[in-house]
Amino acid sequence: MAKEGIKAREIKRAKLVAKYAEKRAALKAAGDYAALDKLPKNASPVRLHNRCKLTGRPRGYMRQFGISRVTFREMAVAGKIPGVKKASW
Repeated sequence: MAKEGIKAREIKRAKLVAKYAEKRAALKAAGDYAALDKLPKNASPVRLHNRCKLTGRPRGYMRQFGISRVTFREMAVAGKIPGVKKASW
């Protein structure tokens, strides 16, 4: 499981991206790259990284569910995800 500080940092970045999204779009449309450079680094959406909502795991993230593959498998086998069952043929 990821450290709480790392999860908090990711949440903080997401809030900063949302806060500056409109301003960022306006500056980009105007081509004002000098002003864009003065915005905080973490206001850039490229700095966001998808993490599992439950464990904070950064790898093996499944966008459709918002969780990692490991957590997904545990929940699917336990029957906690509706409509998902283990394949057998």
